[in-house]
Amino acid sequence: MTENTETTESRFETGTVLYDPASDRVGEYRGKAGPYALLRPLGGGREWEARPESLRPADPGERLSAGVRAANSRSAQGPPTPGAGPAARVRDCAACADLAALRDEARARHDGSAETDADVLLRRHQLRYHAALLGLRD
Repeated sequence: MTENTETTESRFETGTVLYDPASDRVGEYRGKAGPYALLRPLGGGREWEARPESLRPADPGERLSAGVRAANSRSAQGPPTPGAGPAARVRDCAACADLAALRDEARARHDGSAETDADVLLRRHQLRYHAALLGLRD
């Protein structure tokens, strides 16, 4: 491994918001793919590859613009689907409490993938064990 690659790997932590001058975009650093850095648009979307040596931390104006674009994109999608929000736990159910805690921990780490996984598991659990109580159906 070359010194340049090692420097690039240690330069950015996962979740750092970076500016990519080649694409004139701001994205969240997700990791490496071969010699490239993987960036994901703020608010989600398709990742892209960028040359790590050209990346720099996004300045406040760039971060704000990217955040506004993400918010506008979400609002253009219309109102959320009823029931599409996070599943609420059932009181006095240890499994619901455990799964909700996993989801909350993932949210605190800003790990959207793990948060979604925990929410899916919580919904499946509720569908299997609490469907009548919550008025859920397949």
